[in-house]
Amino acid sequence: MIATLLVAAAAAGWVDAVVGGGGLLLLPALMLAAPHLPTATALGTNKLTAICGTSTAAVTYARRTKIDWRVAGPSASLALICSGCGALLAGSIPATAFRPLIIGVLVAVAVFVTVRPQMGLMEHPEKRTPWRRGAAVAVAGALIATYDGLIGPGTGTFLVLAFTTIVGADFVHGSAMAKIVNTATNLGALTVFAATGHVAWKLGLGMAVCNVIGSVIGARMALKRGAGFVRVVLLVVVLALIARLGYLHWQES
Repeated sequence: MIATLLVAAAAAGWVDAVVGGGGLLLLPALMLAAPHLPTATALGTNKLTAICGTSTAAVTYARRTKIDWRVAGPSASLALICSGCGALLAGSIPATAFRPLIIGVLVAVAVFVTVRPQMGLMEHPEKRTPWRRGAAVAVAGALIATYDGLIGPGTGTFLVLAFTTIVGADFVHGSAMAKIVNTATNLGALTVFAATGHVAWKLGLGMAVCNVIGSVIGARMALKRGAGFVRVVLLVVVLALIARLGYLHWQES
């Protein structure tokens, strides 16, 4: 059990650092390897592990690339609050209510990224208008952050796509901003889960060490290999999310 969780934590850190979606690996691993944990405790422990990795990746990106703080800063501040609100609702709204919508959005994303191979490979600073910055803050800091506190998997991927499509970031810079906002969403949700006693601290901190290692490797690879590499990983993660959520919806329907 411990070996499985440590490997899953490292792999999730790598995926999260490159393009987001590490929860696709880590949360199911927690539920399978530690079935005695209540769902809320699994979610809280996942957030404890993830925040260590995302914050490490955020620092790595911030040291090596330029970040648009006019977008990332307000998004992170709003995300801290909204993810906490989502975590408060986590036990009251079943995930099955959201899955068909999320699967539909992910399919649209996969098609969009496939038919537009140039998307995210270059920055488009002309899109950084005040209106678009405000829209990015609203989508990333409110909508996606609430989803992260409520359900979680795929949050980093949605954030990268939001920054890429709305304010014209390339995949590398979009991923950098996503890590900053994702750190805030993890902190907001973790605060709520911790306050309600739904965090397995020893297990989560042990997994966090591997998650940090994976995050550092992933962030450095993304910065070294560029937007084309991130695009490929993005497509793989989106397709994996579609498969995973589709299977869960079919199994529970």
